[in-house]
Amino acid sequence: MAPGTDKKKKPFYKTLWIQVLFGMGVGVVLGYVDPATGTALQPLGDAFINLIKMIIGPIIFVTVVAGLSKMSNMKEVGRIGVRAIVLFEIASTIALLLGLAVAVLYQPGVGINADPATLKSGIIPGATTTIPGGVGFFMAMIPTTPTAAFASGNILQIMVFSILFGLALLRIGEKGRPLLNLIETVSSALFSALALIMNLAPIGVFGAMAFTVGKFGIYTLIPMGKVVGAVYFTCIVFILLILGPAARLAGFSILKYLAYIKDEILIVLATSTSEVVLPRLIKKLEDVGCKESVVGLVVPTGYSFNQDGSAIYQSICLLFIAQAMNLQLSWKEIITFLLVLKVTSKAGAGVSGSAFVVLAATLATVPTVPVAGMALLIGIERFMSMARGTTNMICNGVVTMIVAKWDGALDVARMNQVLDGKPVDAIAAAAK
Repeated sequence: MAPGTDKKKKPFYKTLWIQVLFGMGVGVVLGYVDPATGTALQPLGDAFINLIKMIIGPIIFVTVVAGLSKMSNMKEVGRIGVRAIVLFEIASTIALLLGLAVAVLYQPGVGINADPATLKSGIIPGATTTIPGGVGFFMAMIPTTPTAAFASGNILQIMVFSILFGLALLRIGEKGRPLLNLIETVSSALFSALALIMNLAPIGVFGAMAFTVGKFGIYTLIPMGKVVGAVYFTCIVFILLILGPAARLAGFSILKYLAYIKDEILIVLATSTSEVVLPRLIKKLEDVGCKESVVGLVVPTGYSFNQDGSAIYQSICLLFIAQAMNLQLSWKEIITFLLVLKVTSKAGAGVSGSAFVVLAATLATVPTVPVAGMALLIGIERFMSMARGTTNMICNGVVTMIVAKWDGALDVARMNQVLDGKPVDAIAAAAK
């Protein structure tokens, strides 16, 4: 045996993605065979999600602050921020238009012939929600106190406070070095705590999938199969045919990147929320060679402002509801809806289940399509949130790598080694 190869390879059944996949499978079977027991297991999934959410705010804070304080100057912060927002806006616009095209061509709602009078809007989350716009939106970004932002778990507000704090450390320079060292120590402890929590991922995924199938039933996909299929199909097309070429231009393969984050993809699919893997995504992007300062700024920004999966879902479901109610929308009305969605989606940043709430609130604001039509989506909402959450997370990672490459903050040699499957620990050891 060659020197340095005496370390035993971890058995396949001890790898996280295998354990998560097994938990998903068992959860699906249990939820289908015994729906009552599956539904009763909801606390397992909720407890895992809450454990992750408990640590998200502090991790965003230390990551953003450490990243910003290590930048050379304010100009660098502005440059990276502008590049990220431009790419996020381009991606979300393409996602909206792609969803629109699929809904127009595929027409998932035709033939349902739903009667708005028989649908109850009172049971729809967000039906009476007022989405703040203009000054209201910007005011909502500012927390009344830092502790209020962390207590509510509002990512956007945590981002605002973290950016201000990080810029302050950058401005005072060496005077802030002792505090920065403390923050980096806290960061190491938080990520160590995250690693402990992730050991519970298979159990959490098992509970989440058992609840989803037990509560809503796979059979609910049958009558609404066309719209669910349209959302999943469009998300896959967006990832492979839009993000794929963009990734190639940045020097990496989208398929290799998807293989690299397979653990995170499975967890988001099972839990229906991309927030649970935000800390792990930050760590993996740093491991793959992205500069810490870029990751610290771009990833949390993406979670607040970049919702490509949600954009696909919203544009498809908008036309689905109209088609199901036999409403003929003009192109002017469709474009009006999409423009309103571009604005309201930003106001819904950081809100759990915001894609559904934003669509309901948008329909209530622009009443051409009855908001009662959202009742058609309630039974399949959980299944579609799996697709949009996964797409959101994948795009945020891809855009972060593109921004890092664009800014010269991506270690290309390390990236190629990591995406080719070489262990991060071995790469770090070889670099010493």
